[in-house]
Amino acid sequence: MFSNQETVKDPQELDLAVGGQAVIEGVMMRSPTALATAVRTPDGRIVVRKKAFKSVFKKLPWLNIPILRGGIHLIESLSLGIGALMFSADQAVEEDKPIDDSKKTFGETASMYGTIVLAFAISLLLFGYLPLKLTEWTGVESRGWFNIVDGGIRIVIFVIYLKLISMMKDMSRVFEYHGAEHMSIHAFEKGCKLTVEETRPFPQLHPRCGTSFLFFVMMIAMLVFTIFFERPHNIQDYLLRMSVVPLIGGLAYEAIKLSGKFKNSSIIKPLIFPGLMLQKITTSKPDDQQLEVGLAALRAVLTPEADGFEEKTYYEMQDES
Repeated sequence: MFSNQETVKDPQELDLAVGGQAVIEGVMMRSPTALATAVRTPDGRIVVRKKAFKSVFKKLPWLNIPILRGGIHLIESLSLGIGALMFSADQAVEEDKPIDDSKKTFGETASMYGTIVLAFAISLLLFGYLPLKLTEWTGVESRGWFNIVDGGIRIVIFVIYLKLISMMKDMSRVFEYHGAEHMSIHAFEKGCKLTVEETRPFPQLHPRCGTSFLFFVMMIAMLVFTIFFERPHNIQDYLLRMSVVPLIGGLAYEAIKLSGKFKNSSIIKPLIFPGLMLQKITTSKPDDQQLEVGLAALRAVLTPEADGFEEKTYYEMQDES
């Protein structure tokens, strides 16, 4: 078991502003002041990279405008997530990898970003263009029904996609670490000690999850398209629909924030239920070793550092007792 002697910040002090994501054989966690990625290395140790973090909203407070901030937050999160994935890929698959060797060649970096661009393009085709074409083939003509059918097909494709990738061995491991991330955050939000024993009883589902966010995106898109858009007939119509995606993402961001804040409300519970059910696909119960990794990342971002701290990489010390 890992020691938990560090002083961590109080949940109320941080206003529960802690989140993260699963990475390859690890978890990335972020607080308002720090970012940490913990990875289980091939030799069984946990390597942690911690960086000082200051959100763009702290640097430019005027950007923290409801709805507008959703798109900016998404871009910031994607950027941080890519960096965490690159670090985890280095540490999780190579024996005797120097823990401070974070530099990648230009070719490796270009390859990584090329893969991300390709994945983004495929997602546009799979969740944007394909549902529209399938809806056209149904012969639905009215604006309302066209957009409802389009949205329903998009959700079905999304669920099938999640189910298929969950069957991949590597992704099933990531989904277990996803569960570890959620369970660790639950323990923090409840003020429990950040140990495996205290964390194990919590569920792997969490209302402030990216899976739930994507479900809100699809539901809000269906509503916005139904109210404001006719059935698309040409490329200009498709592009016009795409132009409001940032607005839809901003609305979904506000929805996910509210759902996390009022998750116990009888009004909110039915709204977050579908997203939680989708998380049954994208999260799995982690084992104790995976929970240890999630907790290591969480403790790292909650542990105060001296003034001027920028970055450090270290192995999590084990409690031999």
